[in-house]
Amino acid sequence: MDTINKYFPEISEKQQEQLFKLGEAYKDWNEKINVISRKDIDMVYDHHILHSLSIAKFVNFKKSSKIVDFGTGGGLPGLPLAILFPECQFMLVDSIGKKIKVVNEIKRELGLKNVRAQHIRIENLEDKYDYVVCRAVAKFPKLHELSKKVISKKRNKEFPNGWICLKGGDVLAETEGLEVHSTKLFNLKDVFSENFFEEKKILYVGR
Repeated sequence: MDTINKYFPEISEKQQEQLFKLGEAYKDWNEKINVISRKDIDMVYDHHILHSLSIAKFVNFKKSSKIVDFGTGGGLPGLPLAILFPECQFMLVDSIGKKIKVVNEIKRELGLKNVRAQHIRIENLEDKYDYVVCRAVAKFPKLHELSKKVISKKRNKEFPNGWICLKGGDVLAETEGLEVHSTKLFNLKDVFSENFFEEKKILYVGR
């Protein structure tokens, strides 16, 4: 939590408590269901929760925004972002039912009223969302094909509706040839000094 407080000193006491409880919940649940790599669970705050929150250093979700977390696994990046943006609505989806069970239990433990979680494939969702967020789910062309129909056509000013992906590697090459509005690449090393973030990036793609 020290590293989280270092980069997000403005968060409230309640948010600090929720983020701490989130990390402890992952440690407890990981004893039963492998939602985070067991070799990495001791770094849950820096490598998983802070990594998820890094989106907020580049994108400020407006109040009432609707965000779907595609392939959420155990709730990343959706749960940390839901704590940080309590006035936004988050839908967390995954095709693995036991992971959604964990998400629903954790959201109940934390009292998160702005989160829904569903065992469903994203292409089967009927609602529309402002943004799709995801963390290392697949190459962008596949993400785009599976989730493009769930993004609302209304446009926000600074960041038109679209995708916000935590990724690594040659990210921009993944968007070549796709009909998209715009792309932006953010290097997390520009904000975070820890070695973990050296090769980490955020890819934003407008619808």
